[in-house]
Amino acid sequence: MIEALVDQIESRFSELEAQMADPAVIGDRQHYAEVGRGYRELQQAHALAGKWRTLKDDLEGARELLAEDGDDADLRKVVEEAPGRLGELEEEIRLAMVERDPNDAKNVLVEIRAGTGGDEAAMFAGDLYKMLTRYAETLGFSTEALSQSAAEVGGFKEVTFAVKGEGAYSIFKYEGGTHRVQRVPETESQGRIHTSTATVAVLPEAEEVEVKIDQNDLQIDVYRSSGPGGQSVNTTDSAVRVTHRPSGIVVSMQDEKSQLQNRERAMRVLRARLYEREVAEQQAKVAAERKAQVGSGERSEKVRTYNFPQGRVTDHRIKLTSHNLDRVLGGELSEFTEALAAEEKRERLEAAASTA
Repeated sequence: MIEALVDQIESRFSELEAQMADPAVIGDRQHYAEVGRGYRELQQAHALAGKWRTLKDDLEGARELLAEDGDDADLRKVVEEAPGRLGELEEEIRLAMVERDPNDAKNVLVEIRAGTGGDEAAMFAGDLYKMLTRYAETLGFSTEALSQSAAEVGGFKEVTFAVKGEGAYSIFKYEGGTHRVQRVPETESQGRIHTSTATVAVLPEAEEVEVKIDQNDLQIDVYRSSGPGGQSVNTTDSAVRVTHRPSGIVVSMQDEKSQLQNRERAMRVLRARLYEREVAEQQAKVAAERKAQVGSGERSEKVRTYNFPQGRVTDHRIKLTSHNLDRVLGGELSEFTEALAAEEKRERLEAAASTA
């Protein structure tokens, strides 16, 4: 069975390589982008298949030589160790070939909201904003602030920003959920540790063609934008509130001076929320049929705890703990992303096997 899968990977990779060199494909921008995406997605599996093929040939050759010439320490070592490594490679190949989340290549909109904990929760929301935007920058993604509601003490009551780049959702989707912080607030005179939370929602950004919005379903209100404490900062009605009547979703934008720009940003967020809602409904149906959750898990769960007194960060979904709190808050999240991605692949592989 693994031999057939390796043959399939090698054959498909050769086809994609040939297409990428085909002038007809190169001349079709959309087709070339699709072929390139498929090529990149298959690279890991192709590299693993090559290792498997080489090791299998080495093992067969070693067995033949041992049968002809008697004993040889190096050949004996290959015969003893190769089967175990072949088994590991087979598992890695299957994981690499698990069907990807169809949204993985998309840009994302990230919404961070202060949860329980008052001023400290707002400060923590600000910390998460810095952590996620720095992580995006280290990976070569660009970020765009869409909406901010600053807290008077610092941080944010809520903040929305976009992360743009190939595969942004495949990385940032694991940040969705409730994040918890345990630390002594600056305003705490007795030195007591407080627990506060902030929620993060990660939405794949939807194109207009993916979400059809009937303009008759929208209620659009305009008003004057305001600063902290309700202070008016604009003398024109540039702030926009868009209400989608069928779903009850409300999006407000006031950061831009232009009503048109605020409306455009509000529509981007509305499309993303409607798209996520549709995807969540589809996943719920599949999960009910399989009697298992598909994907990266419920967003309402507590996903991670940042403990300042002990300098550690724990991801509760995969029971992974890092003792580099400062580095994690500085945007070094790759360790968590890689472990969560591996766990998602394992879950998808199990789900696929159970329905096969």
